[in-house]
Amino acid sequence: MTTTPSPTRGRNATVTDIALPAEPPALQPPWATPSRVALLQQARDFTYSVVLPQANEFDRTEQTLPAAVIDGMASLGYFGITVPKEYGGLGLGVFEYCMFSEELGRGWMSAASIIARGQGLGTRFSDPVRREATIRRSALGQWVGAAAFSEPETGSDLASVQTVAVRDGDGYLISGEKRWCGNAFEGDFILVMCRIIEADGSSGPIETFVLEKPRNSFPTGVTGTPIEKIGYHGIVSWALTLTDVRATDADIAEPFGFSGAEGRGLRAVENGLNVARVQTAARAVGLARGAVEDTIDYLQERVQFGHPLGDFQALRFGIAEMLAKVTQARAFYQQVAHLMDSGVPCEKEAAMVKLVATEMAVEVTGQALQLHGGNGYTRERAIERYWRDARLTTIFEGTSEIQRKIISDRILPRPAR
Repeated sequence: MTTTPSPTRGRNATVTDIALPAEPPALQPPWATPSRVALLQQARDFTYSVVLPQANEFDRTEQTLPAAVIDGMASLGYFGITVPKEYGGLGLGVFEYCMFSEELGRGWMSAASIIARGQGLGTRFSDPVRREATIRRSALGQWVGAAAFSEPETGSDLASVQTVAVRDGDGYLISGEKRWCGNAFEGDFILVMCRIIEADGSSGPIETFVLEKPRNSFPTGVTGTPIEKIGYHGIVSWALTLTDVRATDADIAEPFGFSGAEGRGLRAVENGLNVARVQTAARAVGLARGAVEDTIDYLQERVQFGHPLGDFQALRFGIAEMLAKVTQARAFYQQVAHLMDSGVPCEKEAAMVKLVATEMAVEVTGQALQLHGGNGYTRERAIERYWRDARLTTIFEGTSEIQRKIISDRILPRPAR
């Protein structure tokens, strides 16, 4: 049996039912402008009517995101949320990006994740014509790529990247190994971080090269092997081997739209990770919210000792605590997203909210599975999917340990080496 949304939290749910407090309009949060409420309702309708049914079907058989989800998100502009309107995007900020990500994450974390491969990723070329063409494609969902940053021996320590781009005449030959490259085969390009090696053998700056390609293929010189995972099945994660892949200076691009001087590749990635971490917090909130909503339904459906499980006070208190934690994490990511949109540097805050929200998601989805009893430990219900995917949120975009390091390094003297 597949869990379907209840009438209360299903496709007929309104924004007021779930996300906004049941209070007079004057007491509603200041961010709840009419335009944002309308956008949120649109995202919720799409998630419950399109994303969630597909997730319940496709994740169980470990299939990738179907065309109905990808094309639907593209038609709504979700690949260009942060792309300026003059380039065909929605022209919105980090707040709306995270708002949409929570909604999509409630249905399927893979749907909330794939939109991060748009948003102008890999479009900041030095050639203005190519830059404009790719950013317009990004806004339409026609320039959706993969980030090849991590390596077998290099995770969060990106400054230690071992993949190299050796200068060869008027171009480069890129060689090395990459790991955890989601959407690498399926996308329109692969964004490769590597260190420049000059013609005289000296080590140069770290840059990011865009390897453009047709969808469902690898560039010449690139081979890949899918990584088997316990969750996150909507997006294939690849281990890549690059052997003398040819590129030029024109293929160097700032990945996240940050400007800078030569050697800007590493800093741009680090800055982009701040936004990615807040978006991960939003995805985690969506996962946890899905677990809470499904558990509320289950406690009213399941009868034991002549009563619905929801009549038992211990279980009622458990739901109350779970919902309080989800609501707290949502308020935190909204605050940090607002600060980012206001131009406030938020490296520490991004690490904090990523740490708090993802650890919360693991706790809440685990408790939700427990409240489902034996039925939670089956693939008959979506709760096990939220549980598996929530566990990943504490790992990617920097593990919880990395977030603790970032936070502590900003508030205490760094330890002597």
